[in-house]
Amino acid sequence: MNKSVRPPASLPSERATGTGFADRGDDIGEPDFEAIQQSPEFKLLRRRLLWFIFPMSAFFLCWYMTFVLFSAYDHDFMSRKLFGAVNTGTVFGLLQFVTTMAIVLTYRRFARKKLDPQVDTIHELAGVGKE
Repeated sequence: MNKSVRPPASLPSERATGTGFADRGDDIGEPDFEAIQQSPEFKLLRRRLLWFIFPMSAFFLCWYMTFVLFSAYDHDFMSRKLFGAVNTGTVFGLLQFVTTMAIVLTYRRFARKKLDPQVDTIHELAGVGKE
């Protein structure tokens, strides 16, 4: 029932020498997750993710609410025929799907270029994936 005492979180000088987080975990060889969470590499990853998620979510919410408000309060605009049986409301509704796919593809590209290299760095410091 005694819990082993871990050394303090890794110091920047130790990380700079390449020891990483791998040797700071518990006795079964897991990395020290607290040290990883407090590391500048992880904080950078979180900051990059949040700088993408919040603006993109705000953009989509504003776009969706525009669609909802027009649908609820401006029937004349939304029922305006564009061609054949297609009206402005139909186009706005279909553009919601297009916008969703554009956001997904944009996130995929962003993650590949900005997040994945940072995750690989954290994995390397944590000793994850070593065989």
